Amino acid sequence: MKFVCLECDQLMQYRERSLPGDGTFGAAFQCPACGRTIAMLANPMETQLVESLGVRIGGRTLQEQPLELLRTQLAGRDDAFVEPGADRLNGAVSWSPEAQERLARVPGFVRGMVKRIYTEYAKEHAIACITPGVMDQARSELGLEGM
Repeated sequence: MKFVCLECDQLMQYRERSLPGDGTFGAAFQCPACGRTIAMLANPMETQLVESLGVRIGGRTLQEQPLELLRTQLAGRDDAFVEPGADRLNGAVSWSPEAQERLARVPGFVRGMVKRIYTEYAKEHAIACITPGVMDQARSELGLEGM
């Protein structure tokens, strides 16, 4: 994806990226000819999608490293080497059959991210079992109704 200045017909150049810490990110681009600046803002859901795809906003300062995508996907994950099903022993959140059915209708490429959002919401609110009602409540409180 590239941004073009409508006035000058020049490719905008990347200037800076900001991560305010609330799950969003912003990137600024500037026209080299006229100096016009634009900003791109992403909400938390868009930010997670961009990060899960391994997209880097703003270019590189280092050469690509061997297995870089794989390394970045595993870096910092607490569950990278946890056996499947082991989290059930730690009081993890369960899913009702209705909620599982609803989750199954989510497109596969974002299903893991959606499941993580609902699971984190349930843990933060001390909810033991995710139901469609909990999903609706989370969507409302997190501002995800239009998604």
